[in-house]
Amino acid sequence: MIAETVTIKNPLGIHARPAALLVQKAAKFKSDIFLSKGEVHRINGKSVMGVMMLAAEQGSEVVVEADGEDEAE
Repeated sequence: MIAETVTIKNPLGIHARPAALLVQKAAKFKSDIFLSKGEVHRINGKSVMGVMMLAAEQGSEVVVEADGEDEAE
């Protein structure tokens, strides 16, 4: 498993459109992708509703985890 912390730079945070784009990109990988922020742990990165549940505003730190055969990509 690979994990990396990223900071949200979008002034509007991760709202509906960026969440949809993130999910579309995540769906191209075979690996399981999870996102975590604060007390919200291991949200499925391939679920629009899950990603939006993070309520990640600008400046938030989000942990992205990938686990599977193409996790390094």
